[in-house]
Amino acid sequence: MVRMKSRYLLCEVIVPDRSRLLLLDDRAVATSVKAAVARIHGDYGAALCSIRFSVKYLNAHTGIVFLRFPKRCYKLLWSALPFITSIETRGQNIECFLNCLHVGGTIRTCQKFLIRYNTQQLHRMLPKCKNEEEKQQVKKAILKCTLTRGNREELEEELSSDDDED
Repeated sequence: MVRMKSRYLLCEVIVPDRSRLLLLDDRAVATSVKAAVARIHGDYGAALCSIRFSVKYLNAHTGIVFLRFPKRCYKLLWSALPFITSIETRGQNIECFLNCLHVGGTIRTCQKFLIRYNTQQLHRMLPKCKNEEEKQQVKKAILKCTLTRGNREELEEELSSDDDED
């Protein structure tokens, strides 16, 4: 038996109003992606990408989406993503665009990248905190993103050294 190779695209849904993210569902995202591929690459692209295309994960709170599709057509799908300007769901049209963060061969590599990406974003948020309570909340969120205990101890030391410098 031959294994069918897939690619996973880790995307972020960018919307002007973050509360509109809660309206998203995986069917609406899949429909808009398929429509964009069909619009840009025609029947050939639509047929290639619709064979094993699926939305594997959608977090409506953060706007993170995992898209799975055959390895041979990932460039077609990837090139069509910038042309998605809105997603229609529940009778509403949500103005948005998809920002591709990572392309991986497995969901696990995408998850590892997502953890690193979230940690970087939290580190960027740390200097923008207005008071000590906000800083402590961001530090706790950074600690929750780490994978192993060893990484957590290193990160705690790094964060405490940052406090000493301030």
